Amino acid sequence: MARILIVEARFYSHLNDMLIAGAKAAVEAAGHEVEVLTVPGALEIPGAIALAVEGGGYDAFVAIGVVIRGETYHFEIVAGESARAIMALTMDGIPIGNGIITTEDEAQAIARADPAQKDKGGEAATAALALLELADRFARH
Repeated sequence: MARILIVEARFYSHLNDMLIAGAKAAVEAAGHEVEVLTVPGALEIPGAIALAVEGGGYDAFVAIGVVIRGETYHFEIVAGESARAIMALTMDGIPIGNGIITTEDEAQAIARADPAQKDKGGEAATAALALLELADRFARH
């Protein structure tokens, strides 16, 4: 049984709740243990994952958050930099499923977050578990 840490940016609570529900369901269906850690925003997710890796005890991670386009350039910074930092950690061999959704409006976010619709939280958890399986496979060879 693996220990999976969901790191969520708790900005849009109602949307995150859906993403987390999907992620938890996928992890639990695979027979693994899951915990949730909350950080202020999407830019803090990669740092929290890095700290959790140093602290040990977790086998894979799921990044959960929602970034909705606003009136300023901040959307591009948050969306791009959080994705870049998560990719850097993944390239260092850390199994991470990226469930930070970036949308134009709340309706798009709901469609992606809702487990009964696109279930991006569940997809991110499934990706994290797939990477963990690959890490275990390559560690044995």
